[in-house]
Amino acid sequence: MQKSRSPPMHRRVFLTSLLGASAAVGLSGCAKGDASADTSGAATRPLADKVPAGTSLKIASYQGVQQLQFKLAKLPQLPFAVSDWLNIGAGPDVINAFRATSLDLANNAGIPPIQAHYQGFDAKIVAIDITRKPNYLFATRPGSTIRAVGDFKGRRLAFSQGQAQGVVLLRALKQAGLSYDEVKLVPLTSNQFLTALQSGQVDVAPLPNNQVPAYLKQYEAKGARTVSTDVVDLLNLLWAPQSVLNDPAKAAAIAAYIPQWAKGQVWQYEHPDVWNEEFYVKTQNLTLQQAQGITRLANKPLFPPSWDEAIKWEQETADLLAEGGFVKKFDVSSLFDHRFEPIAAKAVPEEYRK
Repeated sequence: MQKSRSPPMHRRVFLTSLLGASAAVGLSGCAKGDASADTSGAATRPLADKVPAGTSLKIASYQGVQQLQFKLAKLPQLPFAVSDWLNIGAGPDVINAFRATSLDLANNAGIPPIQAHYQGFDAKIVAIDITRKPNYLFATRPGSTIRAVGDFKGRRLAFSQGQAQGVVLLRALKQAGLSYDEVKLVPLTSNQFLTALQSGQVDVAPLPNNQVPAYLKQYEAKGARTVSTDVVDLLNLLWAPQSVLNDPAKAAAIAAYIPQWAKGQVWQYEHPDVWNEEFYVKTQNLTLQQAQGITRLANKPLFPPSWDEAIKWEQETADLLAEGGFVKKFDVSSLFDHRFEPIAAKAVPEEYRK
């Protein structure tokens, strides 16, 4: 595909339907340069050593994972108030919450910050955990004859442009030598994937490892299966709106939160038996056997002292999206707030530093 060519109609319709009215406002803002607004003063201001009294943050904690990690790991009390733990995880939902100023800090994969930039919303990455093993498997609908990624040709694939599942799919297609025009990308958000598979609306959807056991238990006998690849979604990250980072007190609170975030993940990785019981069995209603299958696939958390690899991967992801006409090409270095770069790595033992 030539870069100068406009996106095909089905992709333009897809963008409009997925992004919606609020994103349309953002796209207009992007054209005016809002995504690159001059915030250099805030971006270079040193972080405060202490969190000022009375500071609070609204933090995303999908399915209550963060609070449970902190509780089970018996981590110290945070030096600020968490005014709200929001049960929110999907990238598009996080961006909407950022826009509504109902959320200050979120945990996502690498693609939502790219999507936010494309929409004209200014936000920055403040912490990074590197993922080395695949977090997603491609699940097929019941009765499917699909056995490999090459079989995706001509099929309906669940695709969320603003989420990790989206980039995993695009990278898998590229690896298999399939162009976007050789498949049908069905615009959905990840919380719609299971229903779309069950109903036959799509032939394939990338599911997180923790959803696969329950799906196969229900549909494997009816011909559903999974297709494994070595494609990874490299980045597990924390990010925040630039407007939040411009507030010295909130920026200091985020800096204080990052070590807890890193330590919580290390504790979870080192205590799989406890996590299986307390999270997967008690809160997700999975069997212990299913939980053990998930934790066997778990990634060892790795917090890089340098973000060079992360920036390179993020640039490759943005370029991949741009090649498909999903976003405009840009330099992703603007997405990273390097004031926070060493914090996570310093909080964990050497074996968890990349």
